[in-house]
Amino acid sequence: MPVARPIAASASPTSARGMGVAATPIAFVQAIVFAYHRYGKDPAGALQKAQIAPDLLHDSQARITALQMERISDAAMQELDDEALGWFSRRLPWGSYGMLARASISAPTLQLALSRWCRHHGLIAPDITVALETAGDTATIRITEHRNMGALREFCLVSVLRNVLGVACWLVDSRIALRCVHLPFAAPAHRSAYSVLFPAPTQFGCTQAAIIFDARYLDLPLRRDEAALQQMLQNALPLTVLQYRRDRLLVQQVRQALLQHPSDTHNAEGVAHLLNVSPRTLHRQLREEGASLQTLKDSVRRERAIDLLLRTHKPIKQVAQAAGFQNEKSFIRAFKTWSGQTPAEFRRNNGAPASL
Repeated sequence: MPVARPIAASASPTSARGMGVAATPIAFVQAIVFAYHRYGKDPAGALQKAQIAPDLLHDSQARITALQMERISDAAMQELDDEALGWFSRRLPWGSYGMLARASISAPTLQLALSRWCRHHGLIAPDITVALETAGDTATIRITEHRNMGALREFCLVSVLRNVLGVACWLVDSRIALRCVHLPFAAPAHRSAYSVLFPAPTQFGCTQAAIIFDARYLDLPLRRDEAALQQMLQNALPLTVLQYRRDRLLVQQVRQALLQHPSDTHNAEGVAHLLNVSPRTLHRQLREEGASLQTLKDSVRRERAIDLLLRTHKPIKQVAQAAGFQNEKSFIRAFKTWSGQTPAEFRRNNGAPASL
């Protein structure tokens, strides 16, 4: 089965037919029906397999479940022999998106894997160009459109972004936290679904479709092999529906927050606030990465304190404050635990400049 799956949201307060929670807008089902009509085929069978009542197509506020979206997508891809479901000027035969994943899986890092994925996507679907760009600490996956996709535009652009993001998360076995999402169309009536489709601030009416994230994710090594790929291809829905709990960049993000904001990171609440997560989520994700907030705090404070003691003339009190300690006594006590010496003894024994 292919990697491609059209968008399916996975959380909503509304139930649907006992198949899970309904969060996917009916607009995306309407787009699939439009593709059927484009190919001169009847969507009735696919709608029946997904248990989607035809009357729902006329209700702009209707929602379906992720399972329903999976079923109608699978049926449509096979019946139309087009994994792109009519988005492009030519069909993408069954297995096309799986081929993109297979071409990327041998890369050593996510950056090379995504570069390959984007390049090969242009070979099979020249109607759009998907490109990976980096600038400073920011990475962007951007879509450039080369033709008018009409009624399928939203469905195409959002599906491609969700698909490449899902593949990227799967390749490194990590949640990739988005900074923001740009979409080049006006906010639709179902805009509320976007808070589920993309867990990040979404801006409509932009120049191009794009997702923006921390460039450090690109340095992560791939954690999947050919055997994992074969298993994933049998059920690709989690790529576009389930959110990864693990964030392999979190340890680095916590370290950066501790380094850049020592006075605001005395406790988990302060660190969590800077990273826009709850303290509970922060502790859980660090535990999944084999780390703890206290260990990271000790490491960062120790490195910062040693650097200041060896390179500067700052008094011990100022070193303690700059290293993130609330008072000099707690700093001296912690430093002696780390090194077996007081800060003053460490500075003196290592030939560093004495305090002024």
